[in-house]
Order: sequence, then C-alpha cells, then structure tokens
Amino acid sequence: MASRFSRTLHVFLGSLVLLAVLFSGPTIDTPDVRADLRYKDKIVSDLNCLALNVYWEARSEPYEGQLAVAAVTLNRVRHEAFPDDVCSVVRQGGERPRHRCQFSWWCDGKKDEPTDEQAWKQALLVAWSSLLMRAGDPTGGALHYHADYVAPKWRQSLVRTVKIGRHIYYRQPAPAATPIDRFAQRRRIG
Repeated sequence: MASRFSRTLHVFLGSLVLLAVLFSGPTIDTPDVRADLRYKDKIVSDLNCLALNVYWEARSEPYEGQLAVAAVTLNRVRHEAFPDDVCSVVRQGGERPRHRCQFSWWCDGKKDEPTDEQAWKQALLVAWSSLLMRAGDPTGGALHYHADYVAPKWRQSLVRTVKIGRHIYYRQPAPAATPIDRFAQRRRIG
C-alpha cells in the first residue's frame, strides 16, 4: 500500500502544481515558476517536504496551528540564517546525532511515511495553501516554536509572538540601533 500511496501522492502533487502554474498568476511564491514548467519537480518536492513537516509536527493541531508550522518553515526559507529551500530547512541538522534536527521527527529514527490518510490530506492542503496560495503567517514572523509542555533554554533569547494550539512561537529580537542609526533617525524627524 505504501508504494501505491506514494505514487498516487506524486501524481496528485504534480497535478496540483501544474494547475497552480497555469492558473494562479502572481500568487506562486517563486517568481520564475509561472514562466517555466521545469520547476514543477522542485515545487512537488517542496510541497511534499512542507506537508511532511506539517503532518509530523502538527497533525493534531487545529488548522491555524498547522498553518503556523508551515509559516515557520517558510519564514526560515526566507531568512538568511537558514537554508534557502523547503526540504533543506526541514532536514537541517539531520547530519548530526539524534535530537539535533531543527524538526524532531526528521531524526527520530522512525519511518517518515504518513500513516493517517485524513491527516495527510489535511497536511497537503495546508502545504498547498501556504506555499502556493500564500495563506498568511499567523505567527507574526516566527522562526522557532516549541510545544507548551517543554521549556527549552533557547527561548529566553527570543521574542514570543503567539501561542496557537500546543505550540508557542518566537521571532528574533529586533537588532539594537547603532549610534549612527539613532543619529540618522533624528535627522529624518527634524
């Protein structure tokens, strides 16, 4: 069943990407996609990685919580401190020993194939909405999150943005203004 499910998934994602390329106009996040169907395989790969991340990190969360996990993943893609594609962000840290992955499911040693078909369909919808339809970011630009039943030390250096479901989201603090920045600001004001 797993291989049939995987083939069906690949055909389904490919079809969705083709429809998006043909009909979505300016809503696709990658500028060159509309002009060149060669990106279809890349988009299918990104959709699959994003859906897997949503599935394993947030399948028991409400829809907004699933969107939030997808938003964090995509916020990282856009941030200079992280890799610049979805699959690399999801897999980041997997080259190190256990519990060093950015997303714990990636290096937990278990099979990564979804087992709950309904939750997988929901994760695909969330990934599609987030990646191709710009569903929005309910986290306020968060790059990090954790479950509400843990208290990692790294959270102390970040700014809490929101709690959605069982996850608490954080963004980087705004950089401190330099004396030159403060001087320039005073000159603009008057």
